[in-house]
Amino acid sequence: QVTLVESGGGLVQPGGSLRLSCAHSGRGFGRNDMDWYRQAPGREREFVASISSGYSSNYAVSVKGRFTISRDNDKRTVYLQMNNLKPEDTAVYYCHTRVSPTIEATLEFWGQGTLVTVSS
Repeated sequence: QVTLVESGGGLVQPGGSLRLSCAHSGRGFGRNDMDWYRQAPGREREFVASISSGYSSNYAVSVKGRFTISRDNDKRTVYLQMNNLKPEDTAVYYCHTRVSPTIEATLEFWGQGTLVTVSS
């Protein structure tokens, strides 16, 4: 019902910046809270940042002060601006959202991921 497509990943040197994008296919994007997660090699998927339909944001301690999440409802896109990147930020970054089509049901959707590699 909802398709999420990430883009913007790539190779960047430590201290550099990168902006990720996640395009949402649904008409109800503006009512959805959006999240970014990441998964490093050999590690479990971890929370990175979230932004609510009311534009309130939350961040993992490891990225707070360096990353900024934002959204453009007209473009149905959520962004993750990543500054002062560190090698430990290397991971596949995933876009995520939850949708409640009925009172009793909640669906979760994940993008396919975009790879961020921080290395000199």
